Amino acid sequence: MQVTETLNEGLKRGYTVTVTAAELDQQVQAKLAEIQPQVAMKGFRQGKVPMALLRKQHGPRLLGEAMQEAIDGAVSSHLESTGDRPATQPAIKMTNEGWKEGDDVTVDVSYEKLPEVPALDLSDLALTRLTVKADDAAVDEALSNLADTAKSYEDKDGPAESGDQVTIDFLGKVDDEPFEGGAAQDYPLVLGSNSFIPGFEDGLVGVSTGDVKDVDVAFPADYGAKHLAGKAAVFTCTVKAVKAPKAAALDDDLAKRFGADDLDALKAQVRERLESEYQGAARAVAKRALLDELDRRVDFELPQSLVEAEAGQIAHQLWHEDNPDHHGHDHDTVEPTEDHQRLARRRVKLGLLLAELGQKAEVKVTDAELTQAVLQQARQYRGQERQFFEFIQNNPAARQQIQAPIFEDKVIDHIFAQAKVEEREVSKDELQQAVEALDEE
Repeated sequence: MQVTETLNEGLKRGYTVTVTAAELDQQVQAKLAEIQPQVAMKGFRQGKVPMALLRKQHGPRLLGEAMQEAIDGAVSSHLESTGDRPATQPAIKMTNEGWKEGDDVTVDVSYEKLPEVPALDLSDLALTRLTVKADDAAVDEALSNLADTAKSYEDKDGPAESGDQVTIDFLGKVDDEPFEGGAAQDYPLVLGSNSFIPGFEDGLVGVSTGDVKDVDVAFPADYGAKHLAGKAAVFTCTVKAVKAPKAAALDDDLAKRFGADDLDALKAQVRERLESEYQGAARAVAKRALLDELDRRVDFELPQSLVEAEAGQIAHQLWHEDNPDHHGHDHDTVEPTEDHQRLARRRVKLGLLLAELGQKAEVKVTDAELTQAVLQQARQYRGQERQFFEFIQNNPAARQQIQAPIFEDKVIDHIFAQAKVEEREVSKDELQQAVEALDEE
């Protein structure tokens, strides 16, 4: 077997691998000898079939296996001897397409190797982490929001206002004809909730109990029911009750409705939840600052194949965000822009850097952590949890997608533990501004 270098440019590598006919024949002979004891043919006892007959019957198949194993072995041996780690699966192409048995096999092998990531002194990093205390005002605001979700409605005199609840019977017609799903009785509707098509709730502002009113509306052009999309409709509404909202009292009874023993216990739970939310937001801000600093400090050559693949994925994802109604992939190719390329270079560089730092620190994702993450995602597929688990179990790429962010977060935590981190207390509004700034970059 002979390996000849044909390309050595940056991270790009190319080789010609030649497997001689003699080497292939030797491997085929070994395979024939291996199967001979198990083979029986008419006129011969098991294990006594002549090698020539074995070769005639099984030779072509075993020759193909030998060729594949020889090429794979040559590539593996080469990578082991050079220490190269291909960024993507090496491209292998047979060059002597007119090959016939008895000829040498020649293939071209090409790949981009992963770069050497420069060493980084993590203790030299100086970072700031924001902290926010959940003050009494924030707790009171959260409690007020909880009470709003538990509000009740009481009969009122006078016309309905936005925020009031009206109980109605209604019948909708298009072109003077009732349509399916356009009628209901004793329907409770909160005005201003935007739970009906645009214009319907506004048309009921000002009605009183006992009123009968026709509300003119137009179905949106993108309405789900195609036969109604863009059509004008009239809903005849009979108002059976008008009720005003009444906020739930902030007391022990409210606390018990939310699973707490009393109001003080509910306040403590709310304070803990708020501070957990603040901590998560502050971590996101600190993580972005850390990644920006790593991006600024470290520079090395990147495998272009990874950058192009990442840029293509970014462009494709953003295209679907701009075209939410197009769920398939049967659209024209989306060409990455320079902004997509720039973001792809950043992601690839930081991904390789974090992988290197994690490997050196022996960061591992445990089975328990992976299982917990799978459980969390499985909750999104109610009634299909078992199928989801089986899909993840049988799909290494899907497992990797779940495992990758866990690994990244653990590496980020490792870096924070090594760096000099200054905590700075800020207000909730300042933290909110910092979070909003993340989306602007």
